[in-house]
Amino acid sequence: MARDSTPSIAVGLIAAIAVSVAAYQAAVVFAPLTLGLFVIALVWPMQDWLQRRTPALLALAITMTLTVAVMLVFASLVVWGFGRVGRSVIADSGRYEAIYDAAVVWLESHDISVAGLWAEHFNVGWMLRWAQAITGRVNTTLSFWLITLVYVILGLMELDDLRRKAQAFIAPEAARMLLSATGDTARKFRKYMVVRTQMSLATGILVGVFAWGAGLRFAVEWGVIAFALNYVPFIGPFVATLFPTLLAMAQFASWQAVLAVFVCLNIIQFVIGSYVEPRVSGNVLSISPMVVLFAVFFWTFLWGLYGAFIGVPIAIAALTFCGHYPSTRWIAELLGGPTPAKPVERA
Repeated sequence: MARDSTPSIAVGLIAAIAVSVAAYQAAVVFAPLTLGLFVIALVWPMQDWLQRRTPALLALAITMTLTVAVMLVFASLVVWGFGRVGRSVIADSGRYEAIYDAAVVWLESHDISVAGLWAEHFNVGWMLRWAQAITGRVNTTLSFWLITLVYVILGLMELDDLRRKAQAFIAPEAARMLLSATGDTARKFRKYMVVRTQMSLATGILVGVFAWGAGLRFAVEWGVIAFALNYVPFIGPFVATLFPTLLAMAQFASWQAVLAVFVCLNIIQFVIGSYVEPRVSGNVLSISPMVVLFAVFFWTFLWGLYGAFIGVPIAIAALTFCGHYPSTRWIAELLGGPTPAKPVERA
């Protein structure tokens, strides 16, 4: 990079900070809009194929019906899995209380003051506040998805018009680059979801088979939960590993068995996420693991659970657009995935 590019980098950093602040302050507006654009990119090929053969409104109705059906099936699986496990946890509350009391006694015997802090804060009042927070989150989630679906409907209706307006009112070269970057981003989104779905299925099957083989209760439910949570990088697999381990504490008497469950589940997550997935996705989704981790936690901080899900697609879109413009291509090359080593020429 030349020295005169330093002011441009400074301006870019300032713009990124300003956009981040705006995204945080107006999360109610920007979070459903961003997720809506992501869904549009996923379902547009089906919408385009249908409206070439049927009236546009009928194509839109079919597309939205199938989209909502997929969302409902996915949500039903998650609710079913967590519901079954949750009822078991409530039924075994006495066992968990005994484990908690034993932990408090052990901590106090080792002069660890955190035991008193736990006893003070983790009580019935805390559980009630936690339940109220979950209820409020459910209501917010329903409103969020309703707004997102409205964005999806409007976006699918106006996508062709937006393409024509871009070609008519923007300079030809700028319009070409914009449309090329947009189309490339949409293709990468679809590739990302295909790979993520394949890896989620593999993770869910392996977790279910392991839970069944280890004698852990709710093997099918753990497989479904692992499948669903694997769509959220890093955070989802961690939660999908933590929950079965907690249940194993109440089911198995020995800490060795609980540790074995925890270790084996982490091995499954590590092999799928760090070995199999990069080889399946290939260079199409080449992105630095550091960028993936930063995107997940950064957007989780800004938008909560929705940000954890959409953070990686946002990073993919940003790097794709950077790669289509000569002035920012170095950013895509810098933050992309590892570059294959060139073969050493022999004399």
